[in-house]
Amino acid sequence: MSDERPDTDRAPISWDALAAELAATREEAARRGDDDPAAWDAVAAELAARVAVRPVEEQPVPAVPVDDEPVRSAEPALEPEPEPEPEPPELLDPVELLGGLEALLFVMDDPVDEDTLAAALRCPPGQVRRGLAELAAGYDARSAGIVLRRAGEGWRLYTREEHAAVVERHLVDGQRSRLTQAALETLAVIAYRQPVTRARVSAIRGVGVDGVMRTLITRGLVHEVGSDPDSGGGLYATTPLFLERLGLTGLDQLPELAPLLPETATVLDEHPDA
Repeated sequence: MSDERPDTDRAPISWDALAAELAATREEAARRGDDDPAAWDAVAAELAARVAVRPVEEQPVPAVPVDDEPVRSAEPALEPEPEPEPEPPELLDPVELLGGLEALLFVMDDPVDEDTLAAALRCPPGQVRRGLAELAAGYDARSAGIVLRRAGEGWRLYTREEHAAVVERHLVDGQRSRLTQAALETLAVIAYRQPVTRARVSAIRGVGVDGVMRTLITRGLVHEVGSDPDSGGGLYATTPLFLERLGLTGLDQLPELAPLLPETATVLDEHPDA
């Protein structure tokens, strides 16, 4: 048994260390044959004093089972990144701007607004607005045959009033002039096959008929009556003015085609490859 005083500066002792020291002391006493109860009381008192003045080593606390739910992170949810703003359209060269505006206005049948023009030209609406004003001023400065004016919410090209007599004379004389052979053939195809598309008329005649069709529509002899469900092309038919000019009351009064068609032999002679 040791006579040393307890050292309070030592590291904390554990219950395992105390039990080991007590077992060693008992083995030593057994070898000496010293089983005096008073000696064991002294050993117990010394151990109690050591425990009182030195802290006992903390034992690990067993984990307490918790719910099976995984521990969720307390981190805040990430906010989605804002979408990048579209880049503003670039300014066009002034020459390119005026040329593009003039081309678009020329092909438009109805007044067109500034936003539509800006989208087609891919430039800011403000630049389109300045370009339209410059274009209109240029027409007025050189007394051009056309003028650019605002119509409702859009812009449109018109013929200048000073040239109205020229335009009227052309239209009146054109109405009085005779139809060409190509126009008469096209009109006959439409009259007998109506409603018919331009493509079908071209296939029957073997030539393009766009120019002739414009003439017939301008004269009021042909008009569009719908669209072909298969091809989507416009369907054309004759107008009441066509019947009036021919002195007919209806299409049923058109003459039969059979007596007017050439003989098969004649066609083969003229077109041996047909």
